[in-house]
Amino acid sequence: MLLYKLWRSFVKEILLLKRDIGGIVIIFVMPLLLIVTITLIQDSTFKNLEGSKIPIIFIDKDKSEVSKSIKKELENSKTFQLLTNYNEKSAQNAVFSGDYQLAIVIPENLTKDLNSNIDSKVQTIVSSFGLETDSASAKKNVQIKAKDIHLYFDPATNAGFKNSVMNSVNKMVFEIENKKIYKAFQDQLGTTENLEENKSLISFKEITPKKGASEVIPNSVQHNVPAWALFAIFFIVVPLSINLVKEKSQGTSVRVRVSPTPYFIHILGKTFTYLIICIIQFLLMVAVGIYLFPYMDLPQFDVTGKMFHLIIVTIFAGLAAIGFGVLLGTVADTQEQSAPFGATSVVVLAAIGGIWVPVFLMPEFMQSIAKFSPMNWGLNAYYDIILRNSGIGGIAKELGFLFLFYIAMVTISLFYERKQNAV
Repeated sequence: MLLYKLWRSFVKEILLLKRDIGGIVIIFVMPLLLIVTITLIQDSTFKNLEGSKIPIIFIDKDKSEVSKSIKKELENSKTFQLLTNYNEKSAQNAVFSGDYQLAIVIPENLTKDLNSNIDSKVQTIVSSFGLETDSASAKKNVQIKAKDIHLYFDPATNAGFKNSVMNSVNKMVFEIENKKIYKAFQDQLGTTENLEENKSLISFKEITPKKGASEVIPNSVQHNVPAWALFAIFFIVVPLSINLVKEKSQGTSVRVRVSPTPYFIHILGKTFTYLIICIIQFLLMVAVGIYLFPYMDLPQFDVTGKMFHLIIVTIFAGLAAIGFGVLLGTVADTQEQSAPFGATSVVVLAAIGGIWVPVFLMPEFMQSIAKFSPMNWGLNAYYDIILRNSGIGGIAKELGFLFLFYIAMVTISLFYERKQNAV
């Protein structure tokens, strides 16, 4: 009997939704437009985070060993793409006007002066030990003026990027100098041991979790598909709360209360109805990621072996959104209260939950605030599946939070409804 009442409640909700076709179209079409627009806008930013090469200007006035070594290191890096068809003046103008973030200018005679300076110092040290050396060169005590490698930065470039580049260039120059010093000592001492190949005692080794092809940091599609699916799911708060307010204003809720059907059946009917909408929204987002994005020169959204887990997260995220919509519709007295507050609250939850800007790009304080947004719980669960290949056990905490949020919202709604009816 209860199942039949639940079915009739479900049919009632479908009939209510059919009367607002325009609202349903907005629920499905608006998120699709947002996901395409935002993904296209953010794609270049995410590519930089993934390590795509940044075009920089490289000017070689030395054209010798040291400059060639620096150029080779930069070309072999996963960070920079070198542009060499500039002179220093045009490079300065291009960078300061914002066309490029960086220009590197290697000064003239850098290799020659570096070799002379090292030879002079090495011969002085060797002669101080009473060893034979080139006396003519040793007496010279050559004083070489320090050479400056000019770095031109776009004024809008952040300090972190500047420090990273300067540290990288310093490291390259330091390693080149060390190799030359080893070679100079080897020549002076006449040793046959290749000191240059001695490796550092301490090095860094990155330890990463075992995972599939997905990267730890999401690309634009891996972030925006689940993020805007969550936004679409939570945006059902608006039509759901409006329908609840309509039922109160039209007297439907009174007929529901006097009927022999328990009120929680009425809530369950809404839950099942809007859960179907949430799943359809998510599937449309996934379809855009899989089939449309590759034609727009964007990465394809890979759901291989992950679709079941993603649907589970969608169901729990949908429950959280429905619970919030039920509470808002129960508390609000008019559509003028429910609609603006519902839309605004969803945007705020999306902003602090990492939908607009990924949480890992936020300040530390905002990262702490994000933990209280149900959208962030859902997004973290999606990340765990997409990026870390987690199973249900790995996302159990996030699913638990989302389900408890639904239970809390519905429980508060039931108590509020009972209190209002008792008055």
